[in-house]
Amino acid sequence: MSEVALTLAERRERQIAHQDARATHLASREALLSPRRSNEELRAIAEAAQQRLADTDTDTVLAWVGQEFGYRTAVACSMADAVLPAVVARHVPWVDTLFLETGYHFAETIGTRDAVEASMRLTIVDVKPRLSVAEQDAEFGERLYERDPTLCCAMRKVEPLHETLQGYEVWITGVRRDEGPTRADTPFISWDDKNGLVKINPLAAWTFDDLLAYAADHDIIVNPLVNDGYPSIGCATCTRRVAPGEDPRAGRWAGLDKTECGLHS
Repeated sequence: MSEVALTLAERRERQIAHQDARATHLASREALLSPRRSNEELRAIAEAAQQRLADTDTDTVLAWVGQEFGYRTAVACSMADAVLPAVVARHVPWVDTLFLETGYHFAETIGTRDAVEASMRLTIVDVKPRLSVAEQDAEFGERLYERDPTLCCAMRKVEPLHETLQGYEVWITGVRRDEGPTRADTPFISWDDKNGLVKINPLAAWTFDDLLAYAADHDIIVNPLVNDGYPSIGCATCTRRVAPGEDPRAGRWAGLDKTECGLHS
């Protein structure tokens, strides 16, 4: 039965059951966590898997992730869509899904985040910077994203994510090779020396059309901005619509000599 067809009481009952299931999982999560292995051990695991799984597919990689890392797994999700955490949750139900709460998001992105948390078998973790927007404005001046976007991204994305990732052994991202020249050689598996853990890009070989088709076929939430000219969605202050035929990431930091926030470089 579709969500639209449900009565208010039925929707409320489903929501309560969903919340109870999440709470039950979280209550037992500690028993499912193995001690975090050393960086040396994790690097060796990544390097061996790079060769063994280089030519495999998304499901095979994620099945290995579930077996090898369990709940020391984190998924990074920008909430442009929920395809990535959905495919991961098939192998690691209630997986921690990290959302970088920069304070500059589109309202549609926050709405997508809330809808995902309310309906999917995921555990949303809001990753917040040390300073609120108001505190950053007071210390560094307003509109830092225009004057020094690299510093702004470092404080609001890179540093808080790095700190959060220290409790995990692997992080999973939605980086795809078709997103632009800087991502064309993205591997399925690598060692992330900057953050000190294994990095998995299970959708690396997918195209944007593959992503949308999967979302449609499996009724997965997609940010409404995706269908409004935003194939890549970041902070509202630094993202514009993309014209037909443009690079999918052309709307990010448009007019600036900047193509990445620093999370993947």
